[in-house]
Amino acid sequence: MGTETYWNRALEQSKRAIKSGALVPLSTSLEHLISSPESNFELRTLESRLPKHLKREGPKPNPFRPWDPQLEVARLNPGHTVILNKYPVQRGHMLLITADWAAQDGWLTLADWSALVQVDHDTSGLWFFNSGPIAGASQPHRHLQLLPRNKDETSCPRDLWFQKRLSSQRTIETTSDSLLNCCAVVSRLSHEKDNDEQAQHLYQCYLSLSRQLGIGHPSQDQRPRSFYNLLITPRWIAMVRRRREGAAGFSINALGFAGYLLATASADLNWLKTYGPEALLREVVLEIRENTVVE
Repeated sequence: MGTETYWNRALEQSKRAIKSGALVPLSTSLEHLISSPESNFELRTLESRLPKHLKREGPKPNPFRPWDPQLEVARLNPGHTVILNKYPVQRGHMLLITADWAAQDGWLTLADWSALVQVDHDTSGLWFFNSGPIAGASQPHRHLQLLPRNKDETSCPRDLWFQKRLSSQRTIETTSDSLLNCCAVVSRLSHEKDNDEQAQHLYQCYLSLSRQLGIGHPSQDQRPRSFYNLLITPRWIAMVRRRREGAAGFSINALGFAGYLLATASADLNWLKTYGPEALLREVVLEIRENTVVE
């Protein structure tokens, strides 16, 4: 466990940014939904006004070039910066952004993973990445996101679902469940490894997951063949292939697969209560049907 310097900085900077108005926490109500013992969900219903970055229509300015200095947590070398999410639901929600322009829908690089490991070695938790608008990304400038977690805190409500997927990590079995057919999961190395080894390991996991799900490889494809979400915890890294951004009035990003749903005014809560949150996820995934060997 790290010293949580980044998390402490994020909390201190949040206090200052809230006072200045640079940080605008979202007000939500919370409800717990249980699909199965291994698949729990937290449904938050937005009670404040919908932020502009969540609205689908119209052009959006780039908030990361330049980023608001009142939201800055730390500058990493070389080429990455940690800032606060301007509209957080959880305190200390951080974004790891590229200092210069890099496309959100391009391939993540070893430099991106090295920056992630630099932060993760000190402040760990639930990392996630939305590869483009179909995967729920609100901005085209590259950014990974971190929700810090305490040492004994569960990474996310569906952590057990992903851990159970690791039991069959040698192959992706073709089943009738589209949530299994769109998702691949692998284990992480121990955090006792040095940062360079961790970064290389995560990068290779990323490339392997991409290959498994038919998303391609940067040596052969200029851009990924499909949109996807990534979830990274201290124990595992998962990738989900996407075919649409939302369903039943819900916008779904990587957090939806982690078990976190946000309902806005457009959300059809009756549909969600009738069919359940896993049915909502099945509406937005893109399956891969053939068996694929994991390296």
